[in-house]
Amino acid sequence: MTEWSIGKIKNIKYWTKDLFSIILNAKINNFFAGQFTKLAIEINGKKIKRAYSFINSPKNQNYEFYISNIRKGQLSPYLYNLKINDKIFISKNSSGIFILNNIKSCENLWMFSTGTGIGPYLSILQDGICFKKFSKIILVHSVRYIKDFSYLNLLKKIKQNYFNKLIIQIVLTRKININENILYGYIPDLLKNKKLEKKIGIKINTENSHVMLCGNPKMIKQTRNFLEKNRNLSQNLRNKNGNITFEKYW
Repeated sequence: MTEWSIGKIKNIKYWTKDLFSIILNAKINNFFAGQFTKLAIEINGKKIKRAYSFINSPKNQNYEFYISNIRKGQLSPYLYNLKINDKIFISKNSSGIFILNNIKSCENLWMFSTGTGIGPYLSILQDGICFKKFSKIILVHSVRYIKDFSYLNLLKKIKQNYFNKLIIQIVLTRKININENILYGYIPDLLKNKKLEKKIGIKINTENSHVMLCGNPKMIKQTRNFLEKNRNLSQNLRNKNGNITFEKYW
């Protein structure tokens, strides 16, 4: 049974009409970067809850969550309309194994994400331990339009702080204006046609790579299938080391 704490909204960031972040303060137990918790609001006498990943580093007690506003959703429209100092329920304990503790050190850590699936990576990257564990971290983030890449400025600051150990590759699924630094299409297709690895200049293999996947279930399934069949990568399990770790975001 979930043990709840009452949090207070400290700030809300409205990125687009469909994407927003809430920042809150509450007394909860420690978590690992990459984990998620539950947020809830009482609506018509019923507590409606959903799972959201932490954006902030575990060292930062301003708890931040990146949320997609589902217009007919049961919870997100209410979260979207919260005001500063409003109260919200947050689970005292966090969950999830999408954390670096479960991944062996290697040369290259690939982080693939779509939409709000970038959330746990932002926590991991702000925590900073990843830069001691891996030589290069390649974040590949896919959104429809560049305006949907909400945390790009934060990532650029992290990149500067860690002497370019972080590579950021933007993937847009809608092509409007051509930019040579951006790839267009879908992550699985860009792996199949080799455009992604050619652009990065690094190849994914079993010897020096680990791949993390978070976001759209279709992207996760197709990317995982490609890597397993074409690169001989395998799922990373608690009792068996592999090269693929994934988070089912919905």
